Amino acid sequence: MSFTIAIDGPAASGKGTIARALARHFGFAHLDTGLLYRAVGAKGGDPVAAARALAPEDLARDDLRSAEAGQAASRVAAIPEVRAALVEFQRRFARSEPGAVLDGRDIGTVICPEAELKLYVTASDAVRARRRALELGADEARILVELRERDARDAARDVAPMRPAEDALLLDTTEMSIDEAVARAIACAKEAGA
Repeated sequence: MSFTIAIDGPAASGKGTIARALARHFGFAHLDTGLLYRAVGAKGGDPVAAARALAPEDLARDDLRSAEAGQAASRVAAIPEVRAALVEFQRRFARSEPGAVLDGRDIGTVICPEAELKLYVTASDAVRARRRALELGADEARILVELRERDARDAARDVAPMRPAEDALLLDTTEMSIDEAVARAIACAKEAGA
């Protein structure tokens, strides 16, 4: 039987780093679901057609981690038909053996509401902006504005808004090192039976 870990939260909260570490630790498959939306946004053209035709090689593009791709992802993720085209792919992936870790914004609420463990990873706006600015070599003040715009858009969308699942464990990484955050997430997964 597979074990699914659903990790949600806003950009630059540490959810991707934690998800990759959990997948390595437990030998689980990992899917950064944001890459699906980034790839759809980066393809351009009709986003619904792009989502329906998404191929694995589309997830390997070098430009998917850019700020522009992140903004495009947030815009196309608000389109119900795009979300519907990508839901089944994510749900099949979530039942990979022996387990899977998926990170995104609606994993615990929409994609995998039956996940054995749900984490909602967050951090203060200022810390998230600093992290993303260091990652991208960008202006921290500009990144802060963009993160807040994206958070507002992701939380306000009609379909699958970003919010913690009712049974999600909150992991605030504002004052945690990467090692501390990963250790806490591993402990939560072990307590849940991973």
